[in-house]
Amino acid sequence: MQSSPSSMFAVRVHQKIELAVDIVSLILVPEDGRILPPHAAGAHIDLQLPNCMLRQYSLCRAYTGGQDLEIAILRDPAGRGGSACAHRDVEVGSRLLVGAPRNLFPLVPAARSVLLAGGIGITPILAMAEELHGQGREFELHYCARSADRAAYRDELGRAAFAERVRLHFDDAPASPRFDAARALGAPAADRHLYVCGPEGFIRHVLQVAADLGWDPACIHFEHFSGAAAPAPDDGAFELRLARRGIRVPVPVGVSAAQALLDHGIEIALSCEQGVCGACVLPVLEGIPEHRDVFLSSAEKAANRCFTPCCSRAATPHLLIDL
Repeated sequence: MQSSPSSMFAVRVHQKIELAVDIVSLILVPEDGRILPPHAAGAHIDLQLPNCMLRQYSLCRAYTGGQDLEIAILRDPAGRGGSACAHRDVEVGSRLLVGAPRNLFPLVPAARSVLLAGGIGITPILAMAEELHGQGREFELHYCARSADRAAYRDELGRAAFAERVRLHFDDAPASPRFDAARALGAPAADRHLYVCGPEGFIRHVLQVAADLGWDPACIHFEHFSGAAAPAPDDGAFELRLARRGIRVPVPVGVSAAQALLDHGIEIALSCEQGVCGACVLPVLEGIPEHRDVFLSSAEKAANRCFTPCCSRAATPHLLIDL
């Protein structure tokens, strides 16, 4: 679940750095000087922006305990206002609220790891590379971006102690080696794990190549930065039946199940609102969801025992949910 307002704490923006075209990093320091809890690579935080939007950002560093947090934010002109607010309204000295780090994308001990990042997906992958290097584990990192000037942490990766393990791939650079997912992945093995993060199309391509090569799904780990589209006007209406409350909530066309619940005064956890983070997942007792998220696994979707009301709908006239 996402962080509740009562569990969040205040931070100040210590540094704001332009990393690349349309990408800034924020170094956040707790306002009360607290020592932050340890967090491993792959962790993220909930961040409340000045426009009151709550967004999730991967942490670019893994810490055994420290006094700052680093995130990087891509300005998305097609977004819903969160990234634009961060770029426009957040400055050095700004006071923000964050939740404690949480990890839904952890590293798994393995003899060798393959790290694949697309665009802003480098943020958790950078932390993973640093952690694996610190542990003395074998890995290789492939970073794909449209151009060198849009690649966050490009120079830092070139200077890193593990620079010889990094491969950069830029779409607009003829001299840059073309990214070949099959070559990067190689033959599957029980002691090799794959981690991929980036845009939906990038992840989909890598996962398809991994499947074609015969990779075991248990050795594949991924995290999305964007998810399902908002409800369309031609989406069918359905009904939510709340088992514990004994009430029915109609979900009209063009309205998400989450919004319908909120409109009826029923509070639920929401964060990304795109089916990415899993904050809003609700148990399903009866009925079949029409899954549109990228958070639930294929097995979880097939079981139809839960769904993401922020983006998913119903394939049956009603869903009975444990709420």
